[in-house]
Amino acid sequence: MTDGVNEKIGARLRQIRQRNRLSQRALAKRAGVVNSTISLIESGQTNPSVGALKRILDAIPISLADFFSLTEEGREQIFFRNEDLTEIGKGGISYLQIGNNTVGRSVQILKETYTPGSDTGKVKLIHAGEEGGIIITGRLEVTVDDQRRVLGPGDAYYFSSLRPHRFRCIGAEPCEVVSACSPPSF
Repeated sequence: MTDGVNEKIGARLRQIRQRNRLSQRALAKRAGVVNSTISLIESGQTNPSVGALKRILDAIPISLADFFSLTEEGREQIFFRNEDLTEIGKGGISYLQIGNNTVGRSVQILKETYTPGSDTGKVKLIHAGEEGGIIITGRLEVTVDDQRRVLGPGDAYYFSSLRPHRFRCIGAEPCEVVSACSPPSF
């Protein structure tokens, strides 16, 4: 690797470490390396092997893929065009996420699109956190515990995600929702 690449890896490591409120010493202890190793990597003075970098990242934790997908030189992306949104859905449901990962973030924001008849499944979802959304177009049946409502444009929902829940598109047109979940759950 060239020195420029070492500096970029070091800057990314520093950014992630600081986002996770870890000192160099604390990260080194978690990863089982001497703390001078973290310092040398962050300053761009040493080139970690893939194995060493993975061990350090596992201690944060963050995957190699997420680590290398961060924006250059620690600059956080603030503005996103439609083509910058990351698709994390499947089947008849599109979940366009703002940003390409949720590392170090406390909120996940999605533009959801449900095709007619699509739903999140017969088994209700349960996960830690809270979520809310507002219907932009179409009609969405939202079930939380034993409560069920069909929501249309301008209607909204907000609940603890520990409560069993399910979403289903009702009607002949797609349903679009802008939602937020804290902490990120996808």
